[in-house]
Amino acid sequence: MATITSYKDLTAWQKAMTLAAECYRLTTAFPVEERYGLTAQIRRCAVSIPSDLAEGHNRRSRQAFANHVSIALGSQAELETQIALAVRLEFTSHTAAAPVVELAAEVGRLLHGLVRSLESAD
Repeated sequence: MATITSYKDLTAWQKAMTLAAECYRLTTAFPVEERYGLTAQIRRCAVSIPSDLAEGHNRRSRQAFANHVSIALGSQAELETQIALAVRLEFTSHTAAAPVVELAAEVGRLLHGLVRSLESAD
């Protein structure tokens, strides 16, 4: 296993960065009137996932890091919910949203594993 010296070395952070970029791409086709609504909410939520990982890692305390990973998990669940709502409102199709939802689920699994690892190291 590779040594983690930076938050950028974390697979969860790398995948979360891809997820954030994909959320930006997905929301470009949303209605203009949603610019300050669901579009902005999805983007903020997606950006917060890798941001919380970076912040938590640089806190240099396992407990603080685990807390930030937990916050990122909340944002990941929030993001999945918001994308599901966007599909229901027909701002995007199920087909267009499916790869983003799949990536969000993968990020969620990585975050769960990371938080378990941090908590069990006590």
